Amino acid sequence: MTATNGSDTDGAATKRRKQDHEYQPLLPGLPDHIAQLCLSLLHPSLLFPVSRSWRRLIYSPSFPPFLSLYALLSSSSSNPTSQIFPHQNQNQNQIQSSNSIQFHSFDPISSKWDLLPPPPLNLLLRHPSFISRNLPIQSVTVSGHLVLLAATTHHFLPALSRPLIFNPLSNTWSFGPPISAPRRWCAAGSARGAVYVGSGVGSHYSRDVARSAERWDLKRDCLGWRWEKTAGPKDGRFSREAVEAVGWRGKLCMVNVKGDAVKEGLVYDVERDLWEEMPKGMLIGWKGAAAAMDEDVIFVVDEGKGVLRQYNPEMDCWEELLQSEELKGAEQIVAGGGRVCAVCAEGRGIAVVDVVARPARLWVVDPPPALQAVAVHILPRISRPES
Repeated sequence: MTATNGSDTDGAATKRRKQDHEYQPLLPGLPDHIAQLCLSLLHPSLLFPVSRSWRRLIYSPSFPPFLSLYALLSSSSSNPTSQIFPHQNQNQNQIQSSNSIQFHSFDPISSKWDLLPPPPLNLLLRHPSFISRNLPIQSVTVSGHLVLLAATTHHFLPALSRPLIFNPLSNTWSFGPPISAPRRWCAAGSARGAVYVGSGVGSHYSRDVARSAERWDLKRDCLGWRWEKTAGPKDGRFSREAVEAVGWRGKLCMVNVKGDAVKEGLVYDVERDLWEEMPKGMLIGWKGAAAAMDEDVIFVVDEGKGVLRQYNPEMDCWEELLQSEELKGAEQIVAGGGRVCAVCAEGRGIAVVDVVARPARLWVVDPPPALQAVAVHILPRISRPES
């Protein structure tokens, strides 16, 4: 009995010594909360390789989060039929593989992709009737959150009666308030902490839905979240396909057709609740995917020439920043933290452009193996308290 007690005591002492050995103060001689204030002044890339305790720190909820890429990815060889009729496939592993619409986050400090928890709703990207193209899944970022606004079911109905919200800091999904008129192939965007959807198609085409718009202010307490009607566009020209409404200086800017085709442009003033025609120079140069940096500077990719341009509102013209083969056929872009990120043609990669550097420089982030990029966003990194 005595021998057993001695063994237990030795084991406890060994465990304490191991814990003491594993614990490392952030900065010797300083309390950790003071050390954290000092270390928060340095870029996380400088802290990551130094020690395990510093790596844990930069991913903790109490440390200022750095920006990361968030991407909607799909299998590069998925079978669209199995997404619609999964029960015809007896192999459950094969079902999961073929129906592989996934959300991932790319950590620029560790250069690793992390799989996010799946949203509490199946999202349809491909349908046997439209094998040659993807069905749009429309999403925006607002107030540090990713918001899914519009998608399509296999019966060609709106998939989202309520938006889905992903919070990177808690790594969780939740639902937003019910949308009064669920829709798809609509105009969707965010400005000044609010989300906007307009035009589009509901369960069937409706002139009323095509000429309507709604607003959801995320700055309110979540108990007071609701959609409010706003002035709608004068006609249904913006209900033909998914439209990116780019938030810029208190306005939402959008065109009704992607690419270099002849198009029409509108600008919605969020303060005055008023629709206006897009400035002529802005419209002429809008030849591909567009995004705004901090709602202050608009960038566009000329998808035919692979040219990234920046809008000059004083001259009402677009100024060239960079040309690259990687930007030809770019399907979507986002901007944030001094970077413009573009989904490359066919989702084969994500081109990242440092627009602060002079000259601007570009590199490509490869998706995880066997996956291709569908859409990309820039948000704060995921918290990992136990990293």
